Amino acid sequence: MVKETTMAYSKNLLMQFINPKPGDIEICDVTLRDGEQTPGVAFTKEEKIAIAEKLDSIGIEIIEAGFPVVSKVEEETVREIAHLGLDARVCCLARSVAKDVDVALRCDVDFVSVFIATSDLHLKYKYHKTFAETESCALDVLDYAKDHGLTVRFAAEDATRTDITVLKSIFRSAEEHGADYISIADTVGILNPSTAFFLVKEIKKAVKTKVCIHCHNDLGMAVANTLAGAEAGAFQLHTTINGIGERCGNAALEELLMSLRVQYGIERYDVSQLMELSGLVEQYSGLTIPRTKPIVGANAFAHESGIHVAAVLEEPMTYELFAPEMVGAKREIIIGKHTGSKALKGVVQKMGYNLTHEQMCELLDKVKKCSEAKKQVSCERLEGFIRELE
Repeated sequence: MVKETTMAYSKNLLMQFINPKPGDIEICDVTLRDGEQTPGVAFTKEEKIAIAEKLDSIGIEIIEAGFPVVSKVEEETVREIAHLGLDARVCCLARSVAKDVDVALRCDVDFVSVFIATSDLHLKYKYHKTFAETESCALDVLDYAKDHGLTVRFAAEDATRTDITVLKSIFRSAEEHGADYISIADTVGILNPSTAFFLVKEIKKAVKTKVCIHCHNDLGMAVANTLAGAEAGAFQLHTTINGIGERCGNAALEELLMSLRVQYGIERYDVSQLMELSGLVEQYSGLTIPRTKPIVGANAFAHESGIHVAAVLEEPMTYELFAPEMVGAKREIIIGKHTGSKALKGVVQKMGYNLTHEQMCELLDKVKKCSEAKKQVSCERLEGFIRELE
């Protein structure tokens, strides 16, 4: 059974410092749509289904299955995911174009995300239209989707570079036209936690509709901004597995889930499957996870420093925020330049060897020389060193 002591200690320590706790939330994972928009990434139908089923088993409430107007294959895939009988609701993306809504209807999704860019920059260089023309088009499509019985999320692309008065205005209009959600898209990742919190608070003053936050990671703050948005009252939080997505990616699902668990005590998601899910997406996307990636990186539970290893061997929580087993990972003790005698002795004993003090000193010297020559000290190599001592 996974130890919960670290979790409890973290919560007790942090409760006096954290901002308001997120209220009722749900997660919409967009790996199958925004994640697939990562340059060079394309999932097969079978791969998308496998990812969707795993997300569902973890307890993710919403799965954005794709952008079905892109191709017939994409449409078929979204339709098949919608008919898997998942507990999660399935949605898809649609431009503010009636034919996109028609395709969504053919897919039989639970709801559709209708988006329109709202910033002056996008209006001038992408649409070549006035805001009034763009708003009218978007609201017409919103009406069309509602008239056909769809639940609608109305998303403002580049919301975070849109004048806040304009943003409030179009969200109010969307609410009046029956939008079930309104979504703030930080399309180029310009927010920081303070501005994310402020923006969500301001939008919630303007509308009663549930607010979604969709953060990109261009400045490395997507997860922090998503959490800040949740603290301010955002209801639906958008993620991708491994943080994949356009340019620098999106808010990483595994980082968000563990932050919600460790910092806010939200434990309804099955985080024990995170390593498996991460590996699945790494394999399907072809995008290698950095060793230092939080939660799922190879170094997340790896220890080499002598002082650290000695402490971890006695009590893991000295240098681990939570047990690796909690996310389906394993602890790894690395033997190398920074390994101390106590740590090395612990590793050697676990391997079944009982060396004298002199042998341990000689072994440690061999390990450090090997590591300094930039050669990895694997278990096999360590055993070879030990045999040389006999």
